[in-house]
Amino acid sequence: MERKFIVVRELSFLLALLCCSDALESPPFTVVHSEVDVEIRLYKELLWMSAQVQGATSFEKSTEDGFHRLYQYVHGANANSSRLMITAPILTTMAQAPRGSDYTVRLYVPEKHEGAPPQPYAELDLHLDKWKTRCIAVRRFSGFAKDDNINKEKEALVSRLNKILDGKNAVLGDKSSYAIAQYNASSHLSGRLNEVWINVSGYASGGCPSY
Repeated sequence: MERKFIVVRELSFLLALLCCSDALESPPFTVVHSEVDVEIRLYKELLWMSAQVQGATSFEKSTEDGFHRLYQYVHGANANSSRLMITAPILTTMAQAPRGSDYTVRLYVPEKHEGAPPQPYAELDLHLDKWKTRCIAVRRFSGFAKDDNINKEKEALVSRLNKILDGKNAVLGDKSSYAIAQYNASSHLSGRLNEVWINVSGYASGGCPSY
């Protein structure tokens, strides 16, 4: 019970910081296609600190679990005892697994630390995750991101992309693997911003690589 209280308290603390996400460092990108409800973004190489949660059944609980470890890392649980800047968003990726799902919770490594990010304590079970250049289709949605609505939001994005990409020689990534980006404080009850992300390959007019 005590550990659960600490995790919820710390998650609330970070999300409270994210209430001002416009002032926080975020992964840079270029918008290569834009419609009212969908963007396709080109992200250059990025470095994330990642926490894996395997064989889980809950997006919400996995996000809390992964964040708890990332929170400790950015607040000094690393080889340099360094405190890192908080970045936005909190990104939780889901992939189907034989039992349940595998979740990866990520925080973007600030640019000033990209060359030599502090190594996390081994017991946190974190790893650096270097993304190659890629295009990501993004759909925004409001409210809270929860177990009972994230799949619906993913399906809405897939449906729109099937129309947008028709005849453009571009393909979606694995539709069972997608990510939810969260930007707002838990206390922010209206005007919330979340995004669902899916990889897009070969969208030539946007300079998207094929993979």
